[in-house]
Amino acid sequence: MDSGDAMKIEVPEIQNLFKIDGYLTTHEHEIRRRYGCFKDLVKRIETNEGSLQNFAEGYKIYGIHRLADNSISCVEWAPGADGIYLKGEFNDWKIEERYSFQRLDFGKWKLTIPANSDGSCPIKHYTKLKLCIKTKSGELVERICPWAVHVNRPKDVPIYEQLFWDPPADQIYEFKHPRPGKPSRLRIYECHVGIASWEGKVATYKEFTQNVIPRIKDLGYNAIQLMAIMEHAYYASFGYQITSFFAASSRYGSPEDLKELVDTAHASGLVVLLDVVHSHASKNVVDGLNQFDGTDSCFFHGGGRGTHDLWDSRLFNYTEWEVLRFLLSNLRWWMDIYQFDGFRFDGVTSMIYHTHGMGHGFTGDYNEYFGLNTDTESLCYLTVANYFLQSTYPSVITIAEEVSGMPALCRPISEGGNGFDYRLAMGLPDMWIKLLKEETDDNWDMSKITHTLVNRRYGEKCIAYTESHDQALVGDKTLAFWLMDKDMYTHMSLLAGDNIIIDRGMALHKMLRLITIGLGGEGYLNFIGNEFGHPEWLDFPRVGNNESFHYCRRQFNLVDDENLKYKFLNNFDRGMMHLEEEYGWLAHPQNYVSCKHQGDKVVVFERANKLIFIFNFHPSQSFTDYKIGVNIPGKYKIVLDSDSEEYGGHKRLDHSTEFLTFNEPWHDRAHHTFVYIPSRVAIVLAKVD
Repeated sequence: MDSGDAMKIEVPEIQNLFKIDGYLTTHEHEIRRRYGCFKDLVKRIETNEGSLQNFAEGYKIYGIHRLADNSISCVEWAPGADGIYLKGEFNDWKIEERYSFQRLDFGKWKLTIPANSDGSCPIKHYTKLKLCIKTKSGELVERICPWAVHVNRPKDVPIYEQLFWDPPADQIYEFKHPRPGKPSRLRIYECHVGIASWEGKVATYKEFTQNVIPRIKDLGYNAIQLMAIMEHAYYASFGYQITSFFAASSRYGSPEDLKELVDTAHASGLVVLLDVVHSHASKNVVDGLNQFDGTDSCFFHGGGRGTHDLWDSRLFNYTEWEVLRFLLSNLRWWMDIYQFDGFRFDGVTSMIYHTHGMGHGFTGDYNEYFGLNTDTESLCYLTVANYFLQSTYPSVITIAEEVSGMPALCRPISEGGNGFDYRLAMGLPDMWIKLLKEETDDNWDMSKITHTLVNRRYGEKCIAYTESHDQALVGDKTLAFWLMDKDMYTHMSLLAGDNIIIDRGMALHKMLRLITIGLGGEGYLNFIGNEFGHPEWLDFPRVGNNESFHYCRRQFNLVDDENLKYKFLNNFDRGMMHLEEEYGWLAHPQNYVSCKHQGDKVVVFERANKLIFIFNFHPSQSFTDYKIGVNIPGKYKIVLDSDSEEYGGHKRLDHSTEFLTFNEPWHDRAHHTFVYIPSRVAIVLAKVD
């Protein structure tokens, strides 16, 4: 497509985009060009494959399948191979001509194995299989099918092997509950199945279903985000070195167990999001996609463009037809077979820039987004993926892990955007960690904090969070640990008496979370265990720690112990979630910050036209009759108080107090009232109807 064609491309609602951000008109040419690339790719797929939906059903054809007549059909894409054989337990691992694939057009290969003479299937359920690839040099190398739906590893052997997954009908889990529907706002509980136990072991899907889902429901979250589900050979990679994209990790149990987990979550009204890693893949050869057909490319770019140096992984070639089929089919697989409700797309910043965002401090200059550094091939794939998902599953949710602030990433495709529902507000946890590392809270700048919390692209929704799994991993520390550190080992007992460090830490832990969910976005995320101030980092078993599981777990036993203070943080998190459920402020646009007083360390803002959030970050000064601006007149009451007894506070506020407004402007609001706000306390007032 030449530059002359680009300006002629019709983008149905591009003026909506320009109304939201007039600066984008300067880059109209590039926005139209990118939209043209997207439209052209969709048109080519529809012309050649019938529809995007058909194209994304590759998992029904590719891979190894038992057909209705009990014959076996095998289809693979291996353009660089000179031959392919199937071998396994079914033929005593022999390379035989009768199990050699036939070469088809476009790099495809096919093998059909007829049913046995008695009509039975020649390959039984749970049979071990391998593909044997004949390379251009004549070498025979073993590979796992890229479309394998179940892989496992023998004990004490680090290499995974494919197991033919074809259970009897009565062993296949049948979904009983419909998807809950798309929430108007998200309260996400980010979690990892393997660590979801206080015991030092790999927890299972079934244990998570029985023990953790009820906790999530009780706390008041409405979404679960599952990490590290797509199979990864190295447990300590946190699921970011994917080896088998269609296989649910077998270390937690069977595919049917995962289906039960999702179905049980749906029964509790929880949507379930999958962390999908299409930004890169493991460099593993024998049990990964790397060098599948014996060449350096196949699924990936060849040469330097196909390698991510920092992550030591391979990068997909998003212009290759069969790679697009593979990735879009992967999304459909998880939606159709496991009934997920949407995806968190990992590593989007890495995907959409040729530099992968490394060493690039984005300044907000729009030339950084619309210049030559942007990898528009990857961006086009993401746009097509969102278009496919939204046109196939109306209630789907997509979230981008994206830190650069790429304009229009979370605007509708019809406007020239890329179609994501949300992006992660990745600057917020960085801000909190930086503050806790470098300053004492009596020096915190209230204006800088509020500016960072509200500094997001207008009209593009964000998921706010104080910390995610990134901050929990070894090498960093959770907020609770930054705040309380070693004192958590000795003074979290109710029997241990007061401790100034614990008192400060618990107060700020609650306040940071509340101001983040109140001001920081249109959704909220918490990582498993951090809601109750999990005392330690997360460190997976590895050589460096003697394969220990000691830090690879979530100590729910701590929050369940009535004699420990962790329950207070857990109670506050529950109170916060249930308050959002009642008032739904995340679905409302950002309201006015009426006060950010540096000397008093007080922040006041309104949201949802009914709520007033009031924070006193001062370490020692409490304020009586503190005058605050209120835009909507009437009577207000306290609906959340971080100083309440149930939250481990000092009970300094009288919840029976009613706050009446006065018809005099204050802080650019039409009215005002007076409140008592103790030091290191946050309260939320709600208008009484």
